[in-house]
Amino acid sequence: MSRARAVDALVVGAGHNGLVAACYLARAGLSTTVVERNPYVGGAAVSRSLYPQFTYSNCSYVCSLLRPEIMRTLELPRHGLQVIPYEGGCTMMRDGGHLALYDNHDALYREIARHSKHDAEAYERYSRDMIRQCKFIKPLLLREPPDPTSFKPRDLMELLYLARRFHGLGERGMCDTLRFWTMSAADFLDEYFESEIVKAHLAGSSIIGTALGPRSPGTAYVLLHHYMGDIDDTVGAWGFARGGMGSISNALAASLQESGGEVRTGAGVERILVRGGRAVGVRLQNGEEIAARLVLSNMDLKRTFLESIDLEWLPEEFVSRVRNFKIRGSSGKLNIALDGLPSFPAIPAGAPCIRGDMHVTDTIEMMERAYDDWKAGRWSRAPYIDMLIPSQIDPTMAPHGKHYMSVFVQYCPYELADGPWNDERRRAFGDTVIETIGRQSPDFKKLILHAEIRTPWDIEREVGLTEGNIFQGELTMDQLLFNRPIPGYAQYRTPIRGLYLCGSSTHPGGGVMGAPGANAARAVLRDLGRRMAA
Repeated sequence: MSRARAVDALVVGAGHNGLVAACYLARAGLSTTVVERNPYVGGAAVSRSLYPQFTYSNCSYVCSLLRPEIMRTLELPRHGLQVIPYEGGCTMMRDGGHLALYDNHDALYREIARHSKHDAEAYERYSRDMIRQCKFIKPLLLREPPDPTSFKPRDLMELLYLARRFHGLGERGMCDTLRFWTMSAADFLDEYFESEIVKAHLAGSSIIGTALGPRSPGTAYVLLHHYMGDIDDTVGAWGFARGGMGSISNALAASLQESGGEVRTGAGVERILVRGGRAVGVRLQNGEEIAARLVLSNMDLKRTFLESIDLEWLPEEFVSRVRNFKIRGSSGKLNIALDGLPSFPAIPAGAPCIRGDMHVTDTIEMMERAYDDWKAGRWSRAPYIDMLIPSQIDPTMAPHGKHYMSVFVQYCPYELADGPWNDERRRAFGDTVIETIGRQSPDFKKLILHAEIRTPWDIEREVGLTEGNIFQGELTMDQLLFNRPIPGYAQYRTPIRGLYLCGSSTHPGGGVMGAPGANAARAVLRDLGRRMAA
């Protein structure tokens, strides 16, 4: 058995949060190594060439939530990251109509008014209220959650900070916020809009990556979670990372290496080593041991504690809570190489909305029925689809004249009622998605050169996300803030001394955000008596 030199900090998993944490630790002067089982960095934020001359963002696919503070501090644009905003979006209707959403305020008003003058007016109020919620929660994203049971000065100060912000909303705002965080997306949207197509378009963000339906309590917050990102200070804007989502991870890796940190790919961790109740390093799958003063796990909660650590070191109640942590798989993904740009007759020729996210589910009822299929252990027969063609804006992803399409799908179960996933069932799932798109695009199927089909089972196997859950745990009220991942352990520390969590199972949750990694690094440096780079 070989033994590598000891490092100050060892990060398990080169997903974007692990890389963010490593960057901050290296900048603070700690010798830092990241180990990754795959031959590439990025976890779910990767760019891969699986068909000649095409580049796929084959898991995560759009950028908005990545905190601008992290981008600036780690100088990611200097390391090659460029985010290109996309131009609105649309939902195609079964009767041949459509709803388009544009960045231009007046064009957006006119478009919604085509379906409902009432809703065009209500959209102003909806946007104002969503921004108010964003302003409340965004300052909390890069703060360590307080422990409400603690009397430590820092926890009391954080609770006071939270109380002041909440009180600052005013009586009406406080009531609205409490309702909002526990409401269903369907009920929330009903308070503003009357048109089914308007509600359906907006409700899509409430179910992406979530094992809940639009009528499930708590999905209004998931809607907000996707709304609170920004690009160039434009709240709610989304964009494509030029070169695919792997360009984010590659920029982070370059920033880390410039600060003296190391990334080792093809180095899967078999065990996190614990001695005397303290993490002392890891043992790799090849038998090599790496000693470390501190270990940070970017793996999800269940994979960290139920698969990588001997349970004898963990309190029984803690293990029970880990087992009960909700981390259900519900999402599938198709990456498709196209021989040309497909036509969509429902969309006017030349409309810029095709250069954003396109959907084919035109009522909330359709989403709810798709969720019913998932509950029954089958992929949705009429799935919710979030599809984009980033090669229209980013020419690096496909050859000239050809295009790459990213297709995100709700709902697809991790376990099927009629048996395990196999090649035949995977193809059948892909065919369902392709046929659904084909009903809105008559030439789509004949343009397909290659399709990568990924179920939650595939995402778990390839990326390491338990059940393929893209958020490393449900974003419901019982798993947010000081409840994430487990009450009493929401501050990135664990029952094992020297072991920290830095992945999306921690506050503030999933998406390509980087905040969990930055917050975990801050907790480590505070424990060491060091300051984090601003």
